[in-house]
Amino acid sequence: MAANKNHYPGTVRIIGGQWRGRKLPVPESDGLRPTPNRVRETVFNWLRPYLPGARCLDVTAGTGSLCLEALSQGVSEVIMVEMSPVAVTALRQNLRALGAETQARLTQGDGLAFLQGPVTPVDIVFLDPPFRSDLIQQCAAEMERRGWIRPGGLVYIEAPSELDPLPIPENWCLLHSKTAGKVGYHLAQPENRSQTETE
Repeated sequence: MAANKNHYPGTVRIIGGQWRGRKLPVPESDGLRPTPNRVRETVFNWLRPYLPGARCLDVTAGTGSLCLEALSQGVSEVIMVEMSPVAVTALRQNLRALGAETQARLTQGDGLAFLQGPVTPVDIVFLDPPFRSDLIQQCAAEMERRGWIRPGGLVYIEAPSELDPLPIPENWCLLHSKTAGKVGYHLAQPENRSQTETE
């Protein structure tokens, strides 16, 4: 869902947790594609048992809707990486408005390069890069190779619905997989499992 300039200034609404109902501004910037409310609601239903106290990473944070939702619903810390200076400025303002600056580590830069730096293992990864990129494959391979994901950790992946199969490591098992229009959204676990659940 590419950004539609006719809809700016836009907002993203937090759907659950302590900031439920809060609307946060979305800056006008090419390629920003906030995860739709109905998709986020499903995703966070999947993630809810794993959220309390978790550490999350988003290497293509964009509007930050996933990490801000995660903070609202009980994670202890988020690490956000975003290339766009416009988006980073908006993220800083939104974190300040929510009083969540101490729970967030925000870096302006390239997400793949960040993964190639010092490793701080996390429990949940949000992988939602621009649709016209090959960053899912590159980032997933780098996270697997360098040990970014703690044992039992989870990876949320958002991609074009026609992308099949997902370009993820062989030992990443899809626990959930759905589509909403042109968006495919998936929850994977980087470990070998005997069976998967696809909803």
